[in-house]
Amino acid sequence: MLQISDLQAYYGKSHVLHGVDMRVGEGEIVSLLGRNGSGRSTTAKSIMGMVDCHGSVQWKGKAIQGMEAYEIAHLGIGYVPENRDIFPKLTVHQNLLLGQKRGKKNARWSFEDMYRMFPRLKEREHTEAGVLSGGEQQMLTLCRTLMGDPDLIIIDEPTEGLAPKIVELVAEYLQELRRRGISVLLIEQKLTIAMKISDRCLVMGHGSIVFEGTPDELRADSYVRKEWLEV
Repeated sequence: MLQISDLQAYYGKSHVLHGVDMRVGEGEIVSLLGRNGSGRSTTAKSIMGMVDCHGSVQWKGKAIQGMEAYEIAHLGIGYVPENRDIFPKLTVHQNLLLGQKRGKKNARWSFEDMYRMFPRLKEREHTEAGVLSGGEQQMLTLCRTLMGDPDLIIIDEPTEGLAPKIVELVAEYLQELRRRGISVLLIEQKLTIAMKISDRCLVMGHGSIVFEGTPDELRADSYVRKEWLEV
């Protein structure tokens, strides 16, 4: 579905991504791992057209580099940024409503789906999003993106700052996406969740992919973990 070749990205004169090659298949969870500053978030933003980049980014066989972020979203790629970006003065329900795409028929997800997966959001349905806890805001951001019915969802650090119980909930949520045929590109620092749910793991270092393999292969490669992941 998503195929990236020789992706180069820049912030001004700073060269951040150095020839990234990667792919995400249909119904697959791929984790993009690495330390802060390795280029993971820049990769996500490059896919979404939010960073100056060149190379090849193809979605379902169509070149999308150079397109605007909203155009890419309408093609079926959802993006959950690290800073969550909820609308604080709108209620939970209104935030979810904004995630829907106009004219989209036979969407896979409904309000009832969101509230069933995250009952806490149902309890807070008419509450302003700005007063939610960090975990609740993360749930809301994930669900709002899903309301747009993407075929691929890119999620940047969804478990950052969350309690262990909420992390488990997020893991279950991502596995439910896979069961419904949605692909996931998960950007994470925590190896635990990535190892548990991923089909493949990619490790970034200094703007390049330095490892690709299954969770079992990453567990067995102590050099990669020590050199590129462990603090």
